[in-house]
Amino acid sequence: MTPVRRSVVLGEWLDRPISADLEVAVAADRLGYDQVWIGEMAKLDAPAMAATVVAATGRIQPCLGPLAVTVRSPVQIALAASTVAASGRRVHVALGTSSDVVVRWHGRTRAGAAAQLARSAQEVRMLLDGERVEGFRLRRPLPDATVTVAAFGERAVAAAAHADRMVLNMVTVDAAQRLAARHPDTAVWLAAAVDPTPEERAWMARGYVGYLGAPGYAEMFEAAGFGDAVAVARLGGAHPRDVAAAIPDDLLDAVALVGDQAHVEARIAEYAGAGITEIGFVVPPLDTECGRRTIELLAP
Repeated sequence: MTPVRRSVVLGEWLDRPISADLEVAVAADRLGYDQVWIGEMAKLDAPAMAATVVAATGRIQPCLGPLAVTVRSPVQIALAASTVAASGRRVHVALGTSSDVVVRWHGRTRAGAAAQLARSAQEVRMLLDGERVEGFRLRRPLPDATVTVAAFGERAVAAAAHADRMVLNMVTVDAAQRLAARHPDTAVWLAAAVDPTPEERAWMARGYVGYLGAPGYAEMFEAAGFGDAVAVARLGGAHPRDVAAAIPDDLLDAVALVGDQAHVEARIAEYAGAGITEIGFVVPPLDTECGRRTIELLAP
């Protein structure tokens, strides 16, 4: 079995400053990780952060996104990648559809999001290769940049078929195996913590509050045996703290990499056996002992 690639995902913790995310990227570069994923939702502007990461590191390659195609046009995305790549660093791009909340912040809509994802994946690839789209062409093409599509639902998985890589977020091994069969290069983002304290486990579990009731994810959690927590999340008007209180401790064991180093490595092997080719570690902030321990012990 080919060893699974290891990358790092910036956690974008809302209770930490942006400098905490930069610290993770710098550590990942020092420890030999090849890529750092720089997502975009409520904290970071991914292209600006990527430029900051490149300026502060020596070799690690940034992956911009997933960038929401419901918010950014293919031309905007290609220009962002080209601008970051002007530093001389290889750059990668990931695309997704984001959520209703995010598009509302930007005054956009998710109507037709799946079709928009498929079209954007094709057009971004064309632009990076130096082709024209709607009359526009990059002055400096990036043919070595890869395009990744963030997928979960059927239409997003279909859109990923023509991308270089597909990425899944926070899925069980069973779900990973089912979806990885659809693309030869499938990455997964997983929260990771080696020897976390009970308090750190509880802090990590709160990150799943928004997913328990979401379409697709809810069904995955139900299949994994967490139907009671899903039922709470789907209650109309349920407060996030009530959903958090309903999350059983073992939910982390199904959708994250937690435990001692041997257990975490065994879990990584499970995902590799399910067809996953890369794991992006979402590590705790490095101002915690757990965060520093995790990014160091799991380094490639």
